[in-house]
Amino acid sequence: MRKRVVFAAAGSVAAGLAALLIWRGPPLPPGTVKTVARIRAGPVTGVITGESGYARSGGVRIWYESIPPVRPEKGVVLLNSSLGVGSLFWPPAFLGAMSAAGYRVVRYDHRGAGASSWMTGWSRKHPYSLIEMANDAIAVLDELRIDRVHVLGVSLGGFVAQEVAIAHPERVLSLTLMSTSADPTDTSLPGPRTWPLIRSALASLPLLRYHLLGGESNVVKGVLAGLVAQGSDEPVDVEAWTRIVLYDLRERGGLNLRALRQHQAAVAVTRSRYPLLNTIAAPTLVVHGTADAFLPIEHGHRLAAAIPSAHGLWLEDAGHPFPYPGMPRVMRAIMSHLDSAATATGCLGAPL
Repeated sequence: MRKRVVFAAAGSVAAGLAALLIWRGPPLPPGTVKTVARIRAGPVTGVITGESGYARSGGVRIWYESIPPVRPEKGVVLLNSSLGVGSLFWPPAFLGAMSAAGYRVVRYDHRGAGASSWMTGWSRKHPYSLIEMANDAIAVLDELRIDRVHVLGVSLGGFVAQEVAIAHPERVLSLTLMSTSADPTDTSLPGPRTWPLIRSALASLPLLRYHLLGGESNVVKGVLAGLVAQGSDEPVDVEAWTRIVLYDLRERGGLNLRALRQHQAAVAVTRSRYPLLNTIAAPTLVVHGTADAFLPIEHGHRLAAAIPSAHGLWLEDAGHPFPYPGMPRVMRAIMSHLDSAATATGCLGAPL
C-alpha cells in the first residue's frame, strides 16, 4: 500500500513538472531567441562602461562602478540594490536617465552579492548587520574620494541608505527611499499580505520552467519573462538585459543564493531605525506602491512621517518590484528631488 502511495505521489510530481515545462507564461518580446543566440555566440561586452574597482571595508572587498554622465556633471548618485541582487541589475533605462540628467552614478555590490566578497565564512551565529553594509557604501565613497552624494535605495537598499544617513549625515545630500521601511518587523504595521503574495507566486510559476530547463539561454529568458510580467510601461530592452544576465553568469557566477539568507539575517539583527529617523536632515523622497504586498504602503507612510524633511510619492496599484509602472512620472519626481537638494545646498558632490 505504501509503495502505491509513493508511486502515485511521484507520478503527480512528474505530471506537475511536465505541465510546468509546457506552460510558457508571459510571451517573450519579438526576436528574443535570435538576439540571445547572437549575443551568446561571442564575448559579452558593454555591460561595464565606467570606472570599476574594489573598495576595502574591513576585510571585505566591495565591487563598484562609477558611471560618468553624458552631459556636464551636476552631482553624484549612490545606488543601493535590493536583497540578494547584484548592482548590474539596475534597469539600463534608469541608469541612462540619470546619466542624461547630468548625474554620475555610483553603483556597488552588497557584500555577499555580485563581484563583492561572497562571505563564505558567514554563519547565522555570527551574521553581519545593516550597519556594516552601510559602512561598505562609505568605503566605496572613500575609495572614489567623493565627499557628498545623493543616496538612493530600493527595498533592502533603502534600509542601508537610512543607515548611511543616520551614521554619516555629512556625506548625504539627499535621500530617495523606494519600497522600503525603517523596521520591516514592526508589529504595529501590516506584515506581508498573504493573498497578494500567493497570487504573485502563482503568476511567477511559469518562469520556473526556464530554471528547470537550465542553460544560459533559459536563464536569460527567465529574467526577460519576469520583466514582461512586471508590466512596465516601457518595452523590455532584450539586447541590454541579455548582455547583463550573460555577463553576470560568466564573470560573476550568477545569483548567490546564500546572499538572500545573509541579507535577511542582517535585517533581523539590526535595531529599528524609527527612534533615529528624526536626526536625518537631508531632503528625503519616499516612493511606495499602494499594492506593495511585501512591505505594505503603511511602511512608506510611517517612514515619510518620521523623517522631518521627507515627502511621499504614492504610486497607485504599483507593487514591490522595480521598475514600477509609470516610471516617467517617478523619474521626474526623483530628478526634481535631486536638483532641488543640490541647489539648496550649493554642493555638487565634490571630491574629498
